[in-house]
Amino acid sequence: MSHINTNVNSLIAQRVLGQHNADLSNTLERLSTGLKINRGADGVSGLIASEQLRADKAMIAAGIGNAERADLMVGTAEAALGEISDLLIEVQGLVAEVANTSGMTTEEKEANQLQVDQILSAIDNIAQTTSFGATKLLNGSLDFTVSAKDATNVSDFRINSAKIAENGSVAVDVIVTASAQHAALFLSTNGALNLTDSSSKFTFEVAGSKGVREFSFSSGTTLADIVSTVNNFKSVTGVSAITQGTGIMLKSSDFGGEGTASLNVTSVGGQAGAIHQVSSIDEDVVSTTAADITALAANMGSVSDTGQDVAGVINGNTATGKGRTISIVSEALDIELDLATAGATATGNINALTISGGGAKFNLGPSVDVGNQVRLGMRNVEARKLGDSADGFLSTLRGGQANNLVDGSLEDAQTVIGNAINQVGSTRGRLGAFQSYTVQSRINSLNVQLENTSAAESAIRDTDFAEETANLTRSQILVQAATSALAIANARPQSVLQLLG
Repeated sequence: MSHINTNVNSLIAQRVLGQHNADLSNTLERLSTGLKINRGADGVSGLIASEQLRADKAMIAAGIGNAERADLMVGTAEAALGEISDLLIEVQGLVAEVANTSGMTTEEKEANQLQVDQILSAIDNIAQTTSFGATKLLNGSLDFTVSAKDATNVSDFRINSAKIAENGSVAVDVIVTASAQHAALFLSTNGALNLTDSSSKFTFEVAGSKGVREFSFSSGTTLADIVSTVNNFKSVTGVSAITQGTGIMLKSSDFGGEGTASLNVTSVGGQAGAIHQVSSIDEDVVSTTAADITALAANMGSVSDTGQDVAGVINGNTATGKGRTISIVSEALDIELDLATAGATATGNINALTISGGGAKFNLGPSVDVGNQVRLGMRNVEARKLGDSADGFLSTLRGGQANNLVDGSLEDAQTVIGNAINQVGSTRGRLGAFQSYTVQSRINSLNVQLENTSAAESAIRDTDFAEETANLTRSQILVQAATSALAIANARPQSVLQLLG
């Protein structure tokens, strides 16, 4: 049967040719863009998944950039602290030089004091001007802000890092489970020395964490004189003395396990008395237990005691104690608390302080939440802030102040400088550890995360060129075949003309 009004074969060829042309267009688009999914019609679920992965990649890349910026910022602060450390060491040398009082003129001491004043001004200048962009790093603007500090039980604190929710705060609560104690011994002499042999001496050695000193006294020496003599050398031995009843109490200068006190009587001259241990609970209470009492005798050997570090819990975490200082280091909170004598020498609960904000805030992860945020405290390192309230601050070394080099206390000056050097060194170590173990490890982790996320997106979205080039060849052949078929289908109706003669 022959028809000319409706060419079914041509319609079929046209439909098939259109399909092959669409396939060819899709293949050419994928090859030219490199993407397998260019629009929602190319794969609904694949488009949704790939868009989410693209968003993840952007957030991860931002996290890497944030971490790298944090590394540069902290590195800037650490470099400035290194210069301050060098200046402090220079001051330490000037103090030791001036201590040679007999070999230096007043003019030379004044010249050294001038150098110290200039160095302290330079330290203040570094603290005030060190910045990263518009952010000052060492002037205290990046330190944590606190409220409700228990001044009775807490003398000082250092907050190194803390996780604080947006507009939130962190209460720091301490439970002291073991009190801090000095090393202590009680030397009973029944009052002033009463030697049976007037030509003999009562001689003993006192040893502490700093050194050993031998003392010798004659009959009639009062307890006050013995105490005064021992205390004159407490900077040498690390042991001080007080009168107590009929004897003297010897105590280590420092609280805690690093504080020791030892007494070795080498000559008694007939003096009666004993050395008593003190209570393990209250170091001012002399033990009367026979096992804790050693009768005086010549060359009796050393009787010693060791102090006790404070122990406790901070915010539910077991804390580390050293003397009167208690601290924890955790992801959520890194803090050191210097407990006052009242807080360190009694067990119980202390509502130490509340961290209400502050700190250098870094977002080191892909999402913006407290889990990916780190707050790092950078304290003020001006001369008036380096040191502590117990021994004094670095500013006391300025001309006219208590620890100046001309007529001030050089021993106290050296102690203050030593504390300042330790504080700056500790801060540098903390910043270096933050760079190495927090920032760099986070960068490494995010780089791996970025690689895997990119690979997942590529598997979903990117063109497989081997597959598409095969599809291109197939589509080209099919288009050509469909085009030929259409030409044949269009030519067949012309055979009707032969019937018309």
